[in-house]
Order: sequence, then structure tokens, then C-alpha cells
Amino acid sequence: MANPEMKNAASDGDLKKGGWSVRRISIMAIFIALSAVGAMIKTPSPIGSICLDSFPGYFCALAFGFPEGAIIIAIGHLLSAAITGFPLTIPFHLAIAVSMAAVACIFRIIGRRGGKFGVILAVIVASLCNGLVVGLWLFPIGGVALYVANIIPLLVASAVNTIIAAIAYYSLRNTKLINK
Repeated sequence: MANPEMKNAASDGDLKKGGWSVRRISIMAIFIALSAVGAMIKTPSPIGSICLDSFPGYFCALAFGFPEGAIIIAIGHLLSAAITGFPLTIPFHLAIAVSMAAVACIFRIIGRRGGKFGVILAVIVASLCNGLVVGLWLFPIGGVALYVANIIPLLVASAVNTIIAAIAYYSLRNTKLINK
């Protein structure tokens, strides 16, 4: 016979006490899958791993919080890099994924606390951070030439990703999906 304490522990939601509810994990899985689809939509660039993989992470950062957005955006970048064969090597793509996760956190902070125009400012700041600052990881591999060659594709892809996330967030911000 099952232990009554075990039954109570399961019904109390031990997963929920740690913050990992079934709902939260399911939402993250759906957005990671969406990120994988976006990883196949490429932006023409010299390195080939610039694509629409990060808008689900940016959206989740705004809608659900830092951990969700950071995890989804990092996994999304690693998926897009894996599809192209890790052109910058695995360690550099891991560093870029962590940097993009930090940008997603910045996107949330500005987007949620920035007042009336917070999301617009978050789009601008995140696009510039992702395009110019995270792009600095290209220096050790290709120097100034690779960095300069990728600035425009990075800025365009970053802007598109953040704009899609902002539009999706504004469309869904008052629904049960986000406000539950």
C-alpha cells in the first residue's frame, strides 16, 4: 500500500515548491519547440547561425520571467548553432548562449519596469546589446572583419526577434496564458 505521506507530498505539489510546476515545464517545452522552428529560419550572414530562434525566449522573459526566457533563448541559440554545425565552435556558442540569456533578462527588466514605453525601449536596448555587445564574441575568431561583417545581420535579426516578441506580448498580456 502506498505511504500516505508520499501521497500528501505529491498532492501538495513538491514540484511547485521548487518552482517547477507541470504548467511551467510545459510552457517552456512549447516555446523551446517554437525556438527550434525559428532556428531554421535563417538571416543571410557570414556565420550562418543568425536566425529567428530567440523571439520565443524574449517573449517568455517578458511574459513568464527571467528563468524561462533565459533558458529558452539559450537553448534556441544552441539549436540554431547545431543546425549550422557550430560554425564558431561549441565553447563560443555556449558563451554566446549565456550572453543572450543575459540580454533576455535585460529585456525583461526594461520591458516590465520601463513604464509606458518600456517595451519599446526594451526592443531597442536588447537589439543593440545582442547586435553589438554579444557580437563581440566574434573578435577572437575572426577579428574586426568578422565582427563588422556580422553587425548588420545581427542587428536586423535582433530587431526582428525582439519586435515579434513585443507584439506577441502586447497581444497576449491580458489573457489567462500570462496572468494565471
